[in-house]
Amino acid sequence: MSAVLDRQPLANQPLQELDEWDDFVATRYKQGKSEEEFRNYAHDANPRVTEFYRQNHRYQTLDFIRQKKAEYCGLTRGQKSIWEMADYLNTLVDDSDPDTDLTQIEHLLQTSEAIRRDGHPRWFVLAGFVHDLGKVLCLYGEPQWAVVGDTFPAGCAYSDQIVFPEFFADNPDSKVPEYQTKYGIYEPNCGLDKVHLSWGHDEYIYTVTRDYLPEPAQYMLRYHSFYAAHRHGAYQHLMNDKDKEMFEWVRKFNPYDLYSKGADRPKLEEIKPYYDDLVAEFFPDKIAW
Repeated sequence: MSAVLDRQPLANQPLQELDEWDDFVATRYKQGKSEEEFRNYAHDANPRVTEFYRQNHRYQTLDFIRQKKAEYCGLTRGQKSIWEMADYLNTLVDDSDPDTDLTQIEHLLQTSEAIRRDGHPRWFVLAGFVHDLGKVLCLYGEPQWAVVGDTFPAGCAYSDQIVFPEFFADNPDSKVPEYQTKYGIYEPNCGLDKVHLSWGHDEYIYTVTRDYLPEPAQYMLRYHSFYAAHRHGAYQHLMNDKDKEMFEWVRKFNPYDLYSKGADRPKLEEIKPYYDDLVAEFFPDKIAW
């Protein structure tokens, strides 16, 4: 079990591993499923995943999201390199865990190597490598429901395309009439940059890396967990033309995120020189986190 999860209160750890959420999402959106099967998410969820979503939907309020953006998006936690943060993320996995012997870096490399094999641009490969580094939020003491999970807008009506939408009944925002209209606090087609999505690793890694990566990569990182939008077409009424154009890149990225986990174990010693060059091409030695 992740050592960091052992240190958190039991109420904050419905998942045994953060990977349980990844596995659920991959099953829910597995290739070849019909739209009707997509809605049968309860069949694919184990009790821990269900409890995770119950907490996620209850506690991700607009006020909470704004608070976490203020806390983390100023990037005041010091300067570290991409590799240092990847090594730090590795501490999420305890060597005694009998269920996996893959490090977090190896999970990241499975994604990026699948992208590289398919001949995509170097920045696309790099997006695959860094896309889950925001999960260091767990190491900052954040509960699972504030780190992973399908992201969704707060401050407007919840789409029924969000997994377990019935759990939003426990969210205090559901009792605020202004927040439960189609547009809520937003203007029609205002653009997703003006929309507050639920807080988690997507928004954090986007914020950390946005000054260094091309715009399509920024969209991949920021919205790769926004499944209601890029898999079901929800919230088109909040998107502007740029969002709709860039979401084609999010959709290109998504299969690598979901389906690379079972790939061969990367041989880090063989491919690290490539990634050293790749990281150095886009990032300075140290960046703010």
